[in-house]
Amino acid sequence: MKLNELNADAGSRPSRKRKGQGIATGNGKTGGRGHKGQKSRSGGKVARGFEGGQMPLIRRVPKRGFTPRKDNDSQVVNLDSLNKFEDGAVVDAAALYEAGLVRSAVDRIKLLANGELKTSKLTVSVTAASAQAAAKVSAAGGTLNLTSAEA
Repeated sequence: MKLNELNADAGSRPSRKRKGQGIATGNGKTGGRGHKGQKSRSGGKVARGFEGGQMPLIRRVPKRGFTPRKDNDSQVVNLDSLNKFEDGAVVDAAALYEAGLVRSAVDRIKLLANGELKTSKLTVSVTAASAQAAAKVSAAGGTLNLTSAEA
């Protein structure tokens, strides 16, 4: 058997309706479009959201708030989640991603001061950190390096 010899099972694929082939076909004359009206004309399309001249729903519903042009898309890491690293470890974006603490190694990462840091002498490299988080890292004997975000 060759690819050009393959056929669909009989009756599995109905033949398409050939429109406008005369009244006897059942699809002649108006060709399934009905009588008159916008949708019976050639090129007679209705715009998305058009409600026949009635005020569209999207314009009837009041609008609230706004969408900022640039969202603050920082990923948040809390201090207590850094306790899974050993003493003296280098904690950067790649290490946080490997540990499953952030969703992306290239997006901004901000360190927050929630929890206590039990691991000592960590070298933490993040994009941003709160003042309390920086104080807690240095109090535990570690260093905090703030790097710039690529994007």
